Amino acid sequence: MKTKKDWEKIVRRMELLLRLKSFPVAFKLLEEEKGLEEIPYMRRIPHKVTLCQLISLTRNFDWTVGATQEELISETCGSILGFCDIPEVNKDGTFRSIVWVQKKEDGKRYEESIPRIPTGKYKAVALAPLVYNPFDPDIVLIYANPAQMMLLINALQFERYEVMQFFCVGETSCADAIARCYLTHKPSLTIPCYGERRYAHAQDDELVMGIPADMMEKALRGLEALYRRGIRYPISYAGVEVDVLDAFPDVYKKVKEEIKAIRGNDNRLVVGVTGGIATGKTTVCNMLKEIGAPLIDFDEIARKVVEPGEPAWNQIVDYFGRQILLEDGHINRKKLSDIVFADMEKRKKLENFTHPKIYEEFVRQVNRIAEDNPEAIIQVAIPLLIELNMQYRFHEIVVVYTSPETQIKRLMKRDGITREQAENILRAQMPIDEKIGYADFVINNEGSLDETKKQVVELWEKLKNIQKERKGSRQQKA
Repeated sequence: MKTKKDWEKIVRRMELLLRLKSFPVAFKLLEEEKGLEEIPYMRRIPHKVTLCQLISLTRNFDWTVGATQEELISETCGSILGFCDIPEVNKDGTFRSIVWVQKKEDGKRYEESIPRIPTGKYKAVALAPLVYNPFDPDIVLIYANPAQMMLLINALQFERYEVMQFFCVGETSCADAIARCYLTHKPSLTIPCYGERRYAHAQDDELVMGIPADMMEKALRGLEALYRRGIRYPISYAGVEVDVLDAFPDVYKKVKEEIKAIRGNDNRLVVGVTGGIATGKTTVCNMLKEIGAPLIDFDEIARKVVEPGEPAWNQIVDYFGRQILLEDGHINRKKLSDIVFADMEKRKKLENFTHPKIYEEFVRQVNRIAEDNPEAIIQVAIPLLIELNMQYRFHEIVVVYTSPETQIKRLMKRDGITREQAENILRAQMPIDEKIGYADFVINNEGSLDETKKQVVELWEKLKNIQKERKGSRQQKA
């Protein structure tokens, strides 16, 4: 069945990042039973089953399964999906009072608390391993241990943060993962109930989360971003007896000093400018420079710190040898690039030689400009600003945007390469649409130079207003 998204790509990467033990489950409600016949490899269980058994057959045993109310063991399962109403013995609390609660009144409240999809619309349900692109699901069910779930929660909160509230009705908790997720269109985490553990193989350490299908890419982007920042599964164990400060990432220890070194105590406004390849960062930066924003270019600094005689040059030559040099003593960038991109350890070595020197020069230039003009709006062009996790150091972030298609066309024209080569270059980089999520301001560079210039002028006015407000706030505090 043709799907709108490449679910296999999403799931395979998520499985690697979270190291899941069972398949994420594609869960889809169907208005007609005949829809089940259109799904490849569909199996219909010949005996009555519970909803959680269908889930287990899918996530643990790689089955694609479907059912109608007639195939489910009771109205309790079917009512969660809106196939039917619950019988009177449930509504008045009798059913729950047999085992799970003390009195019928408690049982009635119990039933009323269970989220259920309204009846009348759906007749069947289909479940399949999402990795096989079986169909576009309504929700995705993920089973994982508490540590994995914590990272998944962190990932879902990474963009457009909001507090996540989770529920557990008790028994029939699959209603929380499925119906509550479906009704609220928000992720819903719960604890698999007794029945799911007894009849459907849910393990002692497992939790389950229902995620709206259209939030899966958001979850993956969050996991990828956290991975780049060193937040990974399994979570490394520092130990209860260690000095916590020794185990903290260096960035936490130095964050105040780093921010102060760049933002200073005056009225400077330091703006990070980034974008994707061929989006027009240089064009925008030059326009801002003409208006009055001094420019610090990380690419220029990177070239400067490896010039012959510089400390980083000496370290690089000592480690890689003189075979990486041109006749005039400058580093052969292509030769060095070929070496480090084929060897991760050597790439890390090169970064250790250059990054501290680049950063030192960057801080020096910022403060030199601010000494001359404490009211300066300083722009800093950094192609990999987001990838290097530097965004928190700046007052504001500007992303220069063009569509991926425009990037490809500009790359082909600029570098004289094929479309396939341009697409490969883009695939190796963080997508420009993802970078927009980090931006305080976006310059859309799709149109003419005049259109871009108009946006840049508007940006300049906004930056001046921000600076003015900051100055007023500082004066009030003083």
